[in-house]
Amino acid sequence: MAADRRVWDGDASRVVARTTDGEIGILPGHAPLLGVLVEGEIRISGEGADVVATIDGGFLSVDHDRVTIVAETARVGAGSEN
Repeated sequence: MAADRRVWDGDASRVVARTTDGEIGILPGHAPLLGVLVEGEIRISGEGADVVATIDGGFLSVDHDRVTIVAETARVGAGSEN
């Protein structure tokens, strides 16, 4: 989600993002987490489609099998379905 719009919403089998502590992969059942995101790509593997978005930084929250990403800007890259 960018600050002004939702970029993607749905079920995902994997989310990969880069935090201030390094790259992290999130799978179903991941422990609760709050992280600070750095500039780079967010990769989401979803229902038959992979989404790649470039962000300038933001925050990531994982809780109860739900991942929420909030970024000031998000640009959906080539090759994504959304």
